[in-house]
Amino acid sequence: CEILSSLPLQMSLYFNVYFFPFWWLITVAILYLKYPVLSDYYKFILVTIMILVSLTEVIRLYLGYVGNLLEKVPELAGFWLLTLLPQLPVILFLLFNEGLKIHSLERAVHIVFAAFLSFQVIAAFFTLKRMVNTLATRFRLTEFHRLEEQRPGPG
Repeated sequence: CEILSSLPLQMSLYFNVYFFPFWWLITVAILYLKYPVLSDYYKFILVTIMILVSLTEVIRLYLGYVGNLLEKVPELAGFWLLTLLPQLPVILFLLFNEGLKIHSLERAVHIVFAAFLSFQVIAAFFTLKRMVNTLATRFRLTEFHRLEEQRPGPG
């Protein structure tokens, strides 16, 4: 009975749960301050991004906890995909797009959030790989034992 969940991934998820509200408050406060000087399309993009990131992050962290602690491959794969596809590109957009008039505090929290996401993508990939290989091996052994029991004995 080997434990397949990843302690570094779980620690990262734990700290991310506490960091996300801090990130959200800083980002919304700075968005409120710079909103009047932004162009109309950046206003729309930033509000949409905040809504998207907020909803996705709650779902992503839940799937990460369930997938890692309960060793469930579909949930952990969902966590990995939500981290890799919407979250990481959006944070990198917020970090590197100079048209957004990025404040230094905003850049700092985006860097920390991007570091969390990058580490979680890598850690979740290796955890998923280990879980899938172990579960496939267990399945093959179970099938082998079932076939052994069904095979007629000599004589």
